[in-house]
Amino acid sequence: MPVQPQLSTVRSGSGASGNGSSSSLLGRIVSAINLPFVIVATLLVLYGLLVVFSAVSTDEDYTFSRQLAGVAIGLVVMALVWAFDYRRLSEYTTLFIIVNVVLILSPHLPIIGVNTMGATSWVKIGPLPQLQPGEFAKITVILLDASIMARYQGRLDDPREYLKAVGLMLIPFACIMTQPDLGTGLVYLFIAAVALVMGGANWRYLVISLAVGIALIVAVFVIDEVLKGATGEYKLLKQYQRNRLLVFMNQDSTDLSDEGYNLQQAMIAIGSGGLFGQGYMQGSQHALGILPEAPTDFIFCVLAEELGFVGVITLLALYVALVIIGFRIASASSDMFGLLIVSCIIGMWLFQILENIGMTCGLMPITGIPLPFMSYGSSFMIVNFALLGFMGSVWTRGKQNTRRVDYATAH
Repeated sequence: MPVQPQLSTVRSGSGASGNGSSSSLLGRIVSAINLPFVIVATLLVLYGLLVVFSAVSTDEDYTFSRQLAGVAIGLVVMALVWAFDYRRLSEYTTLFIIVNVVLILSPHLPIIGVNTMGATSWVKIGPLPQLQPGEFAKITVILLDASIMARYQGRLDDPREYLKAVGLMLIPFACIMTQPDLGTGLVYLFIAAVALVMGGANWRYLVISLAVGIALIVAVFVIDEVLKGATGEYKLLKQYQRNRLLVFMNQDSTDLSDEGYNLQQAMIAIGSGGLFGQGYMQGSQHALGILPEAPTDFIFCVLAEELGFVGVITLLALYVALVIIGFRIASASSDMFGLLIVSCIIGMWLFQILENIGMTCGLMPITGIPLPFMSYGSSFMIVNFALLGFMGSVWTRGKQNTRRVDYATAH
């Protein structure tokens, strides 16, 4: 495992001068900012804005200016986070737990808490727009899980320590389920799983945890059926949550509930796009208001309908490029904490991509998980930009550490 680098800096030699110094400085700047990373991220953001503009143009509930505001704020946040040395956060595990609990439970506070579509997931403070604290908590969940596993330096074999780590990682999930927000909860769980795997947890413990998780899911459904027989209603899962799973398992039924209708319209929109799509801002499903939640949960359907297979492949290519660059940044990290941060970010994005695209194609259950850099939402965009900033911070500190090592070796 790489050794935690010192935060002190080493001045480079002064032997070079003139054009050589300028070229060397330019090279260091380009290397520090990781140009391919910046280009891919920029293209993803611009592509997302292009699709969102079309999606909100026929929906009065959404405004493109708010999405632009999210991008503008996100750029500032990304720059600040990138400039910050992430390594200073590695010892703040307890603080991350407290911040997570406060953020995720804040919608339960009277006056500021807002209930939307059966979930108390939003807060409204004065004239400010509604915010989703659980979305911002994704950042602190990643930092929490990374800080927990970093202390084991790539090897976790003690069962008691494993249970302690898992217990701490489950705190955000327990809090988010009080809203309840199953989609965000699943994201938290996946982040924890990535941290455990990349952090070197014993594979036997991981297999046992997976088996216990599956058993608990089955138990929830069985107990809920028993409770319904006794009380006449489901207690553990809301009806819409059950409907989403039932529709996923039986897509050939003629179910016309909200969940069945959403999936049917999503698949029609994707199929109607063909190779080149119906044309930008010419999609019939979302323009007529037939496609539900087009700017948010089903933004992929808008893209597929208007830009077709070519547009879909373009998006997937950008995602693949981002993931590959992310792996390079993780491998270049100067310490375990940085490696885990980047791994959790990339893992979270991969999960969101697979779940969001999969649910629109009928390959995954319908959830409220948004599509990274594409779905409408200022909170969502700010969080994604902050995560880009952390990836940039890990890359920059890794390159700085490499230069220090090279300098020390040369001298």
